[in-house]
Amino acid sequence: GALLALSKPPGLPVLGRPGELSLVSLLPALRRRLGLPAELHVVKAPARECSGIVLLSSSHQATEQIQHFFTNARRRGQYPVTYRAVTVGIPAEAEGEIRSGLCWQQQGDTTVVVPVLAPGRRSLARKEVKSTLTRYQVLGAAGGCALLQLQPRTAFPEQLQVHLMLLLCPALGDHQYSSRVGKVLGVPFLLPPEAALTRTQVLDEELLSRLGLSLQQLQHLPLHLHLQQLVLP
Repeated sequence: GALLALSKPPGLPVLGRPGELSLVSLLPALRRRLGLPAELHVVKAPARECSGIVLLSSSHQATEQIQHFFTNARRRGQYPVTYRAVTVGIPAEAEGEIRSGLCWQQQGDTTVVVPVLAPGRRSLARKEVKSTLTRYQVLGAAGGCALLQLQPRTAFPEQLQVHLMLLLCPALGDHQYSSRVGKVLGVPFLLPPEAALTRTQVLDEELLSRLGLSLQQLQHLPLHLHLQQLVLP
């Protein structure tokens, strides 16, 4: 009775700006709807752009125990969190690991996450860069797209989107980082951060036709990154 699992649609933030619909703003109404005696709070939830499992709790003790479990599991090299992603492009290897340093970088009026492929010890020690790791496995592929299982061992904002970009297979509906993957004669390559602009994801005509989308509808295509499974103690 202390835990409740729901599924969140993409685009719903956990904490919103004043007046914005958010997961936290919905908790009092959810509590009344379910007739729960205690207040609910968020234990685990995917980022705003992602869909998937939301774990809620009415017990602060249970929340602390589960969050402690997630932290220790990552330290032990376990993968208690599993995502699924639809990617534009198929990885060259059917399974593997993506390792990269990640840091925040200011680009014009926005701040984005950029990879640092060979971070120095000093930048890691000063926590200017964080060493990150994601394990992936291709579950299926068709029409130039793939279904991937992703298991992050580290936690960094937008880690999975950036790691898929480094794999040269950005997530379908990624309108932020997909522009860093260019193509020459059909061969994908990585563009430098300053050469890419945040814009609507570019898809070829065949894929657009398969999805039944127009160019105008494409900008509303949600990120196909889904928190699919949580392993609890």
